Amino acid sequence: MSTEGLDTFPKLLLDRARRFGDRPAIREKDYGIWQTWTWRQVEEEVRMLACGLAARGFKRGDKLAIIGDNRPRLYWSMAAAQALGGVPVPAYQDAVAEEMQYVLDHAGAHFALAEDQEQVDKVLEVKDRCPELTEIIFDDSRGMRHYDRTHLHDFEDIQAQGRKFDQDNPDFYAGEIEKGSGSDVAIILYTSGTTGTPKGVILTHDNVLITAQNSVDRDGLTVTDESLAYLPMAWVGDHIFSYGQAYAAGFCVSCPESGATVMQDMREIGPTYFFAPPRIFENLLTTVMIRMEDAAFIKRKMFHYFMNLARRSGIKILDGKPVSVIDRTLYAVGKLFVYGPLKNTLGMSRVRLAYTAGEAIGPDIFDFYRSLGINVKQLYGQTEAAVFVTMHPDGEVKPDTVGTPAPQVEIEIADNGEVLYRSPGVFQSYYKDPEATAKTKTEDGWVHTGDAGFFDDDGHLKIIDRAKDVGKLDDGSMFAPKYLENKLKFFPQIREAVTFGSERAHTAAFINIDLDAVGNWAERRHISYASYQELAANSEVYDMVQECVEKVNQDLASDSKLAPSQIKRFLILHKELDADDGELTRTRKVRRSHVAEKYSTLIDALYSDQDHCYIETEVTFEDGRKGSISADLAIREVKHS
Repeated sequence: MSTEGLDTFPKLLLDRARRFGDRPAIREKDYGIWQTWTWRQVEEEVRMLACGLAARGFKRGDKLAIIGDNRPRLYWSMAAAQALGGVPVPAYQDAVAEEMQYVLDHAGAHFALAEDQEQVDKVLEVKDRCPELTEIIFDDSRGMRHYDRTHLHDFEDIQAQGRKFDQDNPDFYAGEIEKGSGSDVAIILYTSGTTGTPKGVILTHDNVLITAQNSVDRDGLTVTDESLAYLPMAWVGDHIFSYGQAYAAGFCVSCPESGATVMQDMREIGPTYFFAPPRIFENLLTTVMIRMEDAAFIKRKMFHYFMNLARRSGIKILDGKPVSVIDRTLYAVGKLFVYGPLKNTLGMSRVRLAYTAGEAIGPDIFDFYRSLGINVKQLYGQTEAAVFVTMHPDGEVKPDTVGTPAPQVEIEIADNGEVLYRSPGVFQSYYKDPEATAKTKTEDGWVHTGDAGFFDDDGHLKIIDRAKDVGKLDDGSMFAPKYLENKLKFFPQIREAVTFGSERAHTAAFINIDLDAVGNWAERRHISYASYQELAANSEVYDMVQECVEKVNQDLASDSKLAPSQIKRFLILHKELDADDGELTRTRKVRRSHVAEKYSTLIDALYSDQDHCYIETEVTFEDGRKGSISADLAIREVKHS
């Protein structure tokens, strides 16, 4: 569905309402019931909201902060702000008040739209430290009855004001939309702050729309497709998949009832187009394998037989490659008894296209889904690129690459191995940070990704690690920590890993176990535990994790470049790495420098002859209180060649 001549999202929305106004545009599950809005109804909702914002003084160039889970009204607010020439600024809904304050203040938001009481409370807590913030709007009124309403407004009241404003100024809305152009700022998205303070990435309508349209054309997405919006609205991936591509192709986006019901809601909706970071695919597979361990003997045997068949033939069938008649027949039987029910359990019965990105996904996990007939592909992208840098083409899907350049994307590999790109999606600048912009983006539009990679013989890009993180052991051999960590995380028992080795004699690792997977394993072996800390310290758990680490070492031993990076010593951390403790970003990326500083005592112990190390650590509880936990951690030696 072409967007030619429609260079802003509000213009595109008017077109979609005219051309297929009765088709579903967005759904939301509320109190167990799915509610659907057509494109015509969405345009009306956006119009009333935009006029209501105008009535409250919102004007061209103003910023609207958006805080909450995936909700239709929050997506509508993006288009409403853009219709007035304003700029939406989504914030991570799980951010603590201080993190939210930075975004609100740095962006200079005049208005904030918060989903519910929880988000309103966070905004009110920091409002006095955000001098430009004047108006707060809320979607869900539960618990808000006794709040001071001087600068606090119900979403429906704003729309009611908008109806009156629209009646009094019938040409205003269309006139404001007409003033917009593709070069206008469409959105500011803040990076997760992996290496420091989050940066506000300015993307124009052209950046988002051209990139979205190119990806829609490449993968053949149409108005009949369905997707599920469940990832943070502040993340560029959700913005492209749930907003940019939805408007470009005209397909329907569904919002789950809550984070806890995503899988059930997904089974009910049956999306045809799905995106998830590797961790989601890993968690789903872990759940499946845990269930199978608890299943009856015959069911387990049938599952393993047909999964072995799927690994042998399923991917070939998906890619249209030759398969023997016997295997094709057996695969059809497996589809009836195993693959079909399994895909239904995963909510992927109708998925014809799925993507993963953000981190490397384990080849075994990747192949598992493709062997079921689910067309999972990888892409490589950045906020600064409006997502798409490379994509897997159909028929050329390789688990160890991130695909070929996306449409209209140019890629170069610098002398130091860093990946650079140039495309229509390249961001305008970092908000209020010309120095950082100049470091990242050259005058002729090339962007430094900070990632090291190379092209294979088939023209596919392989990402090794962050360029700054690629180091050398003290013998001069390559040390690529992210590559090692991803190999460790291929095991469902390992949730997170952090490796060390640059300028050292050998490689060592911190391990976080996966509480669900290891907890289920422990229960089957009648191993009792009362907490994550107790389970992580169990010697049998250490034995199991050591087996995983040694398998990684066996794989590394066959790679001439990385064989010296085999892990010599490891420990299992006494707590899960947590964003609230500053150890992870809100998108669950390890903040490596912070972890190294916080746990320097443990790192020193790994590079000594100690077999235990005592540590006391400050932690943040769910209610925001601070506390501390202590442990005497075991350190294990690992077989390596």
